[in-house]
Amino acid sequence: MTLDDADRLPEVVDAAVDLGRALRACGWMIATAESCTGGAIARALTEVGGSSGWFERGFVTYSDQAKIDLLGVGADTLAAAGAVSEAVAAQMADGALTHSRAQIALSVTGIAGPGGATPGKPVGTVCFGWAAIDAAPLTETLQFAGDRAAVRRAAALHALRGAWRLLPDRKSVADSGPKTNS
Repeated sequence: MTLDDADRLPEVVDAAVDLGRALRACGWMIATAESCTGGAIARALTEVGGSSGWFERGFVTYSDQAKIDLLGVGADTLAAAGAVSEAVAAQMADGALTHSRAQIALSVTGIAGPGGATPGKPVGTVCFGWAAIDAAPLTETLQFAGDRAAVRRAAALHALRGAWRLLPDRKSVADSGPKTNS
């Protein structure tokens, strides 16, 4: 993604706007932990005026060492499961929650391509994690098609939409939840 991608990512920014409204309504803040999206989720969230009221901080932890140093991801977890795994995504989300003042955190780690595929983890594999205070963490792995930009865009959108699942009283905030135009 380039610096001009926000202009070409209206559904990602729309999802950020919707999530921001919901966060504001419940009085929560969010933190992000990103690897393959390289800060695109944090950027989409901060495209929204007033986001300082509900966006607490973002971690871009592209390298394994950054995941360890900034988020507390276990070196043993990285060695056993690999950076692109639900175990690492869960620890990234938990680390973002622990190392912030946020009440909810999301994480993304994956293989956007064009290289980087490994046996069992083709290009387009993305693992997600969501953590919130007083809630069980959620993880998920999806396979996205397309080039690097398409994988990163789809991952950012899915991560934002997935955060809704851990919001308190999500049925009453921001009307009926995130828009799903895809």
